[in-house]
Amino acid sequence: MDINTLHKPPIIFKNMTWFERCIVFCGVGFGSGLAPKAPGTFGSAFALLFIPIWLAIGFSSSILAILVMSLIGIYICGQTAKIIHVHDDGRIVWDEFAGQSITFLPLIYFGQMNWIWVLVGFGLFRLFDIWKPWPIRVIDQKVDGGFGIMFDDIIAGLWAALCILIYLYFPMA
Repeated sequence: MDINTLHKPPIIFKNMTWFERCIVFCGVGFGSGLAPKAPGTFGSAFALLFIPIWLAIGFSSSILAILVMSLIGIYICGQTAKIIHVHDDGRIVWDEFAGQSITFLPLIYFGQMNWIWVLVGFGLFRLFDIWKPWPIRVIDQKVDGGFGIMFDDIIAGLWAALCILIYLYFPMA
């Protein structure tokens, strides 16, 4: 999360075209990224609403849907940043949607989805997204545009998924 989120200018929707409004509305996570504090956390929490969809369509289809979400997100995040004139604004949370969704792939695969694992996955994703261990920090600092906005959260989601996968595949007796 960008520490200056609270000091950013408001997003003025009335000055945008209809198409720009749709893009920005998606970019700010259908409004979840407009929370006055911790917009990334609110965006990640909103992404939990996708879990029933991932469960309904299954593991393989979820991978495909998350891949499409991520590719579309490159455009949405990049355009939102251009329209509101702030690169990787904390209010842009479409990237959290994709990263948080990636976190749950091992749970879908192993059929382990329950509220405890949802909380663990949520916590792990937020930890990696905020802490930004290697290579997330490097990507966040060096890669610009929509790809940069999306890619660091995708890696955070992969790190969180890897932690879950290791635990599920190599359970501690």
